[in-house]
Amino acid sequence: MAVLTQVELIREAFHYQSRFDGATMVFKIDCPVAEDPRFPSLVRDMALLSKTGFRVIIVAGAKERIDAVLQEYNMASSYRNHVRVTPSTMLPFVEMAAFHAATRFMTLSASRVDAVIGNFVRARGLGVINGVDMGHTGFVEKVLVDSLERTLRQGMTPILPCIGWSPAGKTYNVASDDIALAVSAALGAAKLFIVSISGGLKSGAYILPPHVERSEVDDAGRVVRLTPQEAEFILVANKDRSDDKPLVDLSLALKASKAGVERAHIIDGREDGAVLRELFSNMGVGTMVYTDEYESIRALKSSDVPDVLRLMEPLMQTGALIRRTPEQIQEKKDDYFVIEIDGSVRACAALHDWGERQAEIAALATDPTFTMLGLGRRIVRFLLEKAKQSDFRRVFVLTTHTHDWFEALGFTLTSVESLPPRRVRLYDQNRKSKVFAVEFGNEK
Repeated sequence: MAVLTQVELIREAFHYQSRFDGATMVFKIDCPVAEDPRFPSLVRDMALLSKTGFRVIIVAGAKERIDAVLQEYNMASSYRNHVRVTPSTMLPFVEMAAFHAATRFMTLSASRVDAVIGNFVRARGLGVINGVDMGHTGFVEKVLVDSLERTLRQGMTPILPCIGWSPAGKTYNVASDDIALAVSAALGAAKLFIVSISGGLKSGAYILPPHVERSEVDDAGRVVRLTPQEAEFILVANKDRSDDKPLVDLSLALKASKAGVERAHIIDGREDGAVLRELFSNMGVGTMVYTDEYESIRALKSSDVPDVLRLMEPLMQTGALIRRTPEQIQEKKDDYFVIEIDGSVRACAALHDWGERQAEIAALATDPTFTMLGLGRRIVRFLLEKAKQSDFRRVFVLTTHTHDWFEALGFTLTSVESLPPRRVRLYDQNRKSKVFAVEFGNEK
């Protein structure tokens, strides 16, 4: 995969800064991340986001800390459907561990960001489940949105321990995943960051949809992004491993998407700068589950011409594409389509009508940084479908460098003489381009 230049990285960062300025972002951070030596860097990055204008909310995971405290006091935990039972004798130790985990984030003050650990969650007890008294284990009844909003308006970062309280002041142990989900939904968060040591999904470790395996996995084997439908497929296909941590994180990301959160990101909190790199770049460093229109193929706009020429320039320099001017592209603007990813043009191609119900796919160019996403295949298939729906009987391409690639897409080698007469007259004998075509077989 090509490496972004420093200028491109800066452009992406400004793009995302503008897009999400003032947005609410919830960070659910697992306890092992806070125990890692690189944790101070993560805190500094969240402080930077807060000072830059993002509304940051932190939910502190405490499972491992609770386990350690209970073990220290010779108290064994029991579980029902993966949920810890919290008898009254255990509750003080659970509270101690939960608040200890939350206070780790008070180091935000070192970066001149005020933070507050608050009573932002109203909870109710789970009661008796299948004959098991869950004791002081509870669930989120209500998120105190007004209190959270007031705290955020005052420029402070709310920190939520995995504890909730009833209106009568009774304390409950509530799963941090449930709190993060409820807070994200209640405040209409644009993003939920699931910061763990799993770092998202890896190809080869799980059963994935075939198209995800082909086009959504990077060179390091990381699954870059998933729709909710794809995430659900993976969870069902790997249901025998439901307690596997990356799948647990994926389940939370899917629930967040269904609750209206635009994007849920699973990242490795031990990786330096992971939050910033995931937030301020298209490719990120984790696995994203998205529900907004992250990618779209659309018609070219006049304002896209500079971006299209930028994509084409390396190919025009090597001779893979003939040189085009802004005026020539503008003249044929209605023939061009682009793939836009998060507001940036990353691929382009044109579909030219040459008469006799024949069309040419031309000016195909993609951003090399996004090679693994298969953008070239996607836009070609889109244009083939468009040509078929427009009643073309044949689509052809002229190429000097990508014979095998077009053959893999179903094009077959043909002759120059098979082209429409208008196109034959413009054929450049010096380039000696080969002609490949797809026949739709819908002749009248």
